[in-house]
Amino acid sequence: MAPWMALLGLITLLLAVVLTVYLATRLSALPGTTQVMPFLSGGHPREHALSRFHVRWYAVTLVFLAFDMEMIFMFPWALVVAEIGAMAVAEMFIFLALLLVGVVYAWREGAFRWA
Repeated sequence: MAPWMALLGLITLLLAVVLTVYLATRLSALPGTTQVMPFLSGGHPREHALSRFHVRWYAVTLVFLAFDMEMIFMFPWALVVAEIGAMAVAEMFIFLALLLVGVVYAWREGAFRWA
């Protein structure tokens, strides 16, 4: 069997599952219920969903993404570090040093001050 046939089969299966879930949701919905209200434990939202955030939250988000990327790169690295040796350790220290430069910059800019 050709590899593209397996891919086509997976895509077909995925579409069938998505359409089945969508159809089951449509059929099981109670008539007259509001489908567009957000779920907030029955409460109404106090602000618009597209409200503006303070600019300091963007810096916090970037710091979070930096640490998230660190974990994404460190897990596979931990699996192959024994095979590659000292070069892998040196590369990881360089990577961590670059992340530390970003954290120090965010710290100097006041991204971690909440008041």
